[in-house]
Amino acid sequence: MGFFNQWGKFMMEGAGYMARWEIDNAKAIMESRKLRIVLGLMLIPVILGGIAFAGDISTALPDLLGGKKAYTPAFYSGGIFVVSIAIGLGAGLITGCIGAGGGFIIAPALMSAGIKGILAVGTDLFHIFAKAIMGSVIHRKMGNVSVPLAVVFLVGAILGATAGGVINRVLYEINPVLSDAFITTVYSLMLGFLGTYAMYDFLKARKASSGGGAHGGSEGAEIGALSRSLQSVNVPPMVKFDQDLTPGGRQISWIFLVLSGALVGLAAGIMGVGGGFLTFPIFVYVLGVSSMTTVGTDIFQIVFTAGFASISQYAIYGFIFYTLAMGMLLGSLFGIQVGAMVTKVVPGVTIRGFYAMAVLAGFVNRIFALPGKLAEMGYIPISQGVGSVLNSIGIWAFFIVIGGFSVWVIGTFIKNLKTLKVEGAH
Repeated sequence: MGFFNQWGKFMMEGAGYMARWEIDNAKAIMESRKLRIVLGLMLIPVILGGIAFAGDISTALPDLLGGKKAYTPAFYSGGIFVVSIAIGLGAGLITGCIGAGGGFIIAPALMSAGIKGILAVGTDLFHIFAKAIMGSVIHRKMGNVSVPLAVVFLVGAILGATAGGVINRVLYEINPVLSDAFITTVYSLMLGFLGTYAMYDFLKARKASSGGGAHGGSEGAEIGALSRSLQSVNVPPMVKFDQDLTPGGRQISWIFLVLSGALVGLAAGIMGVGGGFLTFPIFVYVLGVSSMTTVGTDIFQIVFTAGFASISQYAIYGFIFYTLAMGMLLGSLFGIQVGAMVTKVVPGVTIRGFYAMAVLAGFVNRIFALPGKLAEMGYIPISQGVGSVLNSIGIWAFFIVIGGFSVWVIGTFIKNLKTLKVEGAH
């Protein structure tokens, strides 16, 4: 139980931090006239794609931006674009309302909609990169970026992201079904653990009648025994940080930064979630970096990690679905705004329960999809019909939960619109 609690809190911290990052980014983008213009310019290829599709001249699209000749078919259609907006909306509502990473449901949702796993990963990474680079302007004013820390960390992150991308592409070359099964297995393990802990956390909070959202990080003035042990290892060069927080600052060997970066990069390269959900807890609880320095530094590195992984490991091989990424970006920007406002009128303990249900729905979706893929490769003896039925159950369970949650949040928002307007005025 001790291990379960420690790792559960670790992952919840990361999910909560990732959500706060996405909420800040969404606000920065929607409140800036210049960024709204940039967003509009990014949608031009989507509009041109719609015109080309309607006129049956889709070959006019560049192959890597949705053309039918892409390595993995990713041609444009109005229906696909609407689905992408709906997926982004659902993820945004979870992020804004629950205060935890709604990005965990994007890849399962895309795969349930018929998108190949490797394309879902690449597209999600590109979507995160676009959001990060547009919203990163908000952190330039903070002055909390430790450049030496970020640069050394990025060495590992780039190595890890490259390894993750290579693993996904090699598996896809061997067998596209094997690639989907691998990504599905990774998501099943991660969502199963996180969802179980989130439900445990919700039941414990309800029993104690205490509200609250995702856990927040500590300031970082005091560090734990693990962090002290790692910082005491003197393997030069040593990287210094937090000079403004403690006399003389702190330092840590480059080895631990590179290893941490490699883990985050590997997660980003394989899962497409940007790796940000791991960076915050690793920096604060393992490396002993203050939360103030962690926030600024992580924003700095996530732009490069997501950008490098999405472009070098997926885009140049045709595994980026541009129109899908733009639809998700639009949907998530709106969903985050609505979700964040709903938190003002909904008890925190209720929000915890919804988060647990959303993550467990993602787990059920992927675990029910796995038997059919394993049977297709001949690894388990079940018929194609049974595999298809299980997959359909997972898809319906997932979209009923996420769809029901989305309807509830939007309904709550509309119902309390007057109250929210009054609070906004103050």
